[in-house]
Amino acid sequence: MISIVDDDESVREATLSLLRSHGFRAEVFSSAEEFLGSPYAKETKCLILDVQMPGMNGLELQKRLNGESPRIPIIFISAHESPEIRREALRAHAIDFLSKPFSEEALLRAIHSALERAP
Repeated sequence: MISIVDDDESVREATLSLLRSHGFRAEVFSSAEEFLGSPYAKETKCLILDVQMPGMNGLELQKRLNGESPRIPIIFISAHESPEIRREALRAHAIDFLSKPFSEEALLRAIHSALERAP
């Protein structure tokens, strides 16, 4: 199970379509809170996560999830990348940090790397 958390509906739907076309099982969520409240949170093996969202942002969700076991591998995506945010996400064990728009190949590479590390 791959979960996509992004407040931008077009990004969610395009990413979902891409993943399903490659045979992945995936679900989408418009917020961190929606993801946390879903039954899919416990079975997620890779999380594709936007940084900037209303409510709980991606870094806050990462911090919360890092306190749980097993740790879900996270791939960050962001339209507003800053070197500080990138460093913070990667220091907190993110698998990758992709700038929007990202290539299909870059995302698929990151997903395969995340799934190799998934519990």
